Amino acid sequence: MLPIPFTIEIDPMERMLLVNFEQDPDSTYVGFEPQVFDDTIHGTGHIVLGWRVDGRVDVFHQPGITLDPCTYDIAGKGLANMVKREMKSAYFDVSEAGVQAYYSFHDVDDRPIEIKINEHNTRKRRPFSLLAPMGDAAENPSAIPLLFLHDFYFVRRKDTEFRITINGKAHKPDNFPMPLPLFGSMMYYTRYSSGPLIVTLNQAFDDKMPVIQVKEDTEITSGDITYSIEFDASTPVLRSIQKKHKQHEIRIAFEPAFPNLRTMPEANTITGSFVVSASSATGRVEGYYKVERLKDQIRVVMEPSGGWVPNPDSLTLRFIYTVGKIFKNWPKTYRWTASISENESSELHMRSSWERLK
Repeated sequence: MLPIPFTIEIDPMERMLLVNFEQDPDSTYVGFEPQVFDDTIHGTGHIVLGWRVDGRVDVFHQPGITLDPCTYDIAGKGLANMVKREMKSAYFDVSEAGVQAYYSFHDVDDRPIEIKINEHNTRKRRPFSLLAPMGDAAENPSAIPLLFLHDFYFVRRKDTEFRITINGKAHKPDNFPMPLPLFGSMMYYTRYSSGPLIVTLNQAFDDKMPVIQVKEDTEITSGDITYSIEFDASTPVLRSIQKKHKQHEIRIAFEPAFPNLRTMPEANTITGSFVVSASSATGRVEGYYKVERLKDQIRVVMEPSGGWVPNPDSLTLRFIYTVGKIFKNWPKTYRWTASISENESSELHMRSSWERLK
C-alpha cells in the first residue's frame, strides 16, 4: 500500500485569447479573455473573463457552460462576478491567416461590450510554446496554476481589423512598441493559444489521504493517471505521476523517489527534488521536497524553488525570457505544506495548503 499525497487536475480548454488594453483602460476593465470549451466537464461553448481594474475577474459564460466558481480564486485577486450571457454570435477560430474572433455581450452593469478581430496576414505564423505566468497575480491560491500554452502567438497589426468597444466607446489594444526578430512584423500584445493545457497541482486538501494498492508492479494505471513505482528493499516508493489529456500529458517526477509515508521511520527527514513537465517545448518547473516525521506526525513541504526552466529554440525567445524575469521566477513564490497524522482507524489524514512567499 502506497499513500499518495499529490493531486493533478487538468481543466480542459480548446482555445484562449487574451486582449489587453491597459494603456487605454475602461473604468472597470483592462482586458478580456475569451475561452472556448468542448468537453464533458464544462460542456460546449464560450466564456469571457473580464479582467478588472481592481485585480479581480468577472466571468461571463454561455448558458450551456458549467463552471466551478472556486476555480477562479487563482485568477488575480479572485472572482468578482459570474453571470450567464447568451453571446449568440460568438466565434473564435485560429488559422494560418491568424485569429478570427467576435464577441458581443453586456457586462455586470448592463453595458454593451463588443470585441472583433479579423486577422488576414499572408505571412507565415511562427508560433511557439511556453508556461504562462498565470499564477503571478494570485494572492490566496488554493493550488498552483500551471498554464502550458502550445501554438502560442500574437495578433499581427498588418491587415487586421481590431475593435474593442465598451458602452459605445472604442478602446485601443496594447501594442508591442517595436518589431522583434522572431515575429518579423509589428504585433499587438493580444495573444492566443490553440492548444492550452491548464493544470492545477496539489489542490488544498483536508481529508483521508488516498492510497494505491501495490503488489509487484512498477507501473500502475488508474483512469488517466499512471504511477511509476520503485521498491526500496520490499517497500514501494513513488518515482513519478503522469496524467494524460487528449494529446497532452503532465508529469511529476521525484529524485530520489518520494518515500512511503506508511513505513517512514520516526525522527527522520528526507529531502529530494522534483520536476513538473508537460512537453519539451514548454520547458519544466523544478523544485525541492522535504519530508519530516516526528512520532506520528508527518510534515511535507514542496517548493518550486528552481522556477520555470524554458526550452527556447531561438535567440529572440532567449532574450524575452532573460529580460522578462516574471516568466521564470513566479513559481518560486509558491510553497505547499501538508500536515499528516494517523487516525484511530490507522488511516492517514492530510491537511494541505499553498502560500505565497514574499
